[in-house]
Amino acid sequence: MPDLTFKKERELDVIAMGRLCIDLNANELNRPMEETMTFTKYVGGSPANIAIGLARLGMKSGFIGKVANDQMGRFATSYLKKNNINTDGIVIDQTGAVTGLAFTEIKSPEECSILMYRDNVADLKIDVKEVSEQYILKTKALLISGTALAKSPSREAVFVALDYARKHHVTVFFDLDYRPYTWKSDQETAVYYNLAAEKSDVIIGTREEFDIMEKLTVDGQPNDEKTAKKWFSHHTKIVVIKRGGNGSIAYTKDGKTYRGGIFKTEVLKTFGAGDAYASAFIYGLMNNMSLQDAMRFGSASASIVISKHSSSDAMPTVQDIKAFINAANEETVEERRSCPKQLSKH
Repeated sequence: MPDLTFKKERELDVIAMGRLCIDLNANELNRPMEETMTFTKYVGGSPANIAIGLARLGMKSGFIGKVANDQMGRFATSYLKKNNINTDGIVIDQTGAVTGLAFTEIKSPEECSILMYRDNVADLKIDVKEVSEQYILKTKALLISGTALAKSPSREAVFVALDYARKHHVTVFFDLDYRPYTWKSDQETAVYYNLAAEKSDVIIGTREEFDIMEKLTVDGQPNDEKTAKKWFSHHTKIVVIKRGGNGSIAYTKDGKTYRGGIFKTEVLKTFGAGDAYASAFIYGLMNNMSLQDAMRFGSASASIVISKHSSSDAMPTVQDIKAFINAANEETVEERRSCPKQLSKH
């Protein structure tokens, strides 16, 4: 197990930072959004979903973010409180910014899309002065996501939070969460993702997200081993690369590789899987699971969430995940296990 340290005396387990918005998920399935007439409202945003997922798993979660001074902002904050998430780090915007909206389209289990409204959103307005060093000092771990790096002043606020985390020995999880419509260019994305990754202990993302991050810094064609080796020269101890239906692969700083598969399930939609995976994976790491078991826990959580209509409301409990794993048999689980191996030195 990689040498991740968590300060046991801290009041909170994980503080997530970044996007807190509203998901409006289509009620009419198997049809395009142009023909969809009704939606169900949920709290959304990748870091918010992860914080909710962790709270459902019994972890003490907190949140740093900014919400609009409107009905949607109050709904989102109230939802976090009802889910036992500490909201001391949430600031109410006073500039007239709005709450971000995400409309989801579910044409089929394989064809889902999200229509995002991200102009003048409150979550990207959080300022460095609104990030409390004392609040971060209360937590064992900090989770940041890539979307919060997309614009100022939010990106500067994230780097202040990262500095506080490094100063106070808070373990940093970086969920890449790349959303192209919030960035001006791939080059801009790569610059700020690299700066954040250099301060992170665990980096989680898809192969495509790592490719975006490495556009300016990796020579030749990117591959998983080259990706892992790059980040191990900084603070990073674990790199997790998700490959959708092909499972995930985790690299550790001591040169070992672990492969995880997926659980077969009735898929309703694809979004929410990454957030569910991250929350259960982090739970596993912070509760003395082996890396392989933490990956398995994350995969099971993802399979549960993609079979449900929502993301945040569908986040499972520990009992839900254990029951799901126990119900799976050799025919319904696809997992490619391998013995730990050394990273290539070349």
